[in-house]
Amino acid sequence: MAHRVAKGLVGGCALLLGVTLSGCGAPQYTYVANSSKSTYFKVPHGWHQINGDALQHAMEEVLGGNAGAAWQVAYEAGSKPNANDFLSFGADQPFVFAEIGTLSSTASQELSYDSLRDFFLPVTATARQNVPSGFPLTGFKQIRDENLTPGLGVHGVRETFDYTYEGSTDTFDEVALTNAEQTVVYFLMLHCTTSCYGSDQTEINDVMSSFTVRSSS
Repeated sequence: MAHRVAKGLVGGCALLLGVTLSGCGAPQYTYVANSSKSTYFKVPHGWHQINGDALQHAMEEVLGGNAGAAWQVAYEAGSKPNANDFLSFGADQPFVFAEIGTLSSTASQELSYDSLRDFFLPVTATARQNVPSGFPLTGFKQIRDENLTPGLGVHGVRETFDYTYEGSTDTFDEVALTNAEQTVVYFLMLHCTTSCYGSDQTEINDVMSSFTVRSSS
């Protein structure tokens, strides 16, 4: 079901550290840091990490074969986190997925803002017109389309959009960044039902806007 236009990921060996920061009282957020790529984001303290093996299996079920980059992590709100919510529709709790991967030389040369937009699902008009026969998602609706230039040569996009599958509509919020040399892609995706996204929008925006890359390579 996933689109994965940028298919040049060849691995992204990294160390993942989930660090809960607390001061006076209960901690509010868990900071998820990839130390070798100087990248981090935060999730509310009550969100739960998805088991790595279960996540890999769920991704392979959706993407087929090897799921792609060597580093992925996911969290989900609620008391029953489920790896199968990676791309299932109708989840009433936010599911957030992060990935970092190195691009092949060919993919690096071909990388553009539009291919970052279409990194996971077809977002641009061209990509949506060229989806293979039988692509099951319908009802595309664009909500946000922003170019991002956070510094150190890092650049990319933030896209928010709806898709419908078997009568259920989910809102997807994605940040796709690359370094100045366009050799690494840093990707963060969150989705849940449109009603979930609307009711949890402030918390969701805190997660998405926290995605930070402090490295130029």
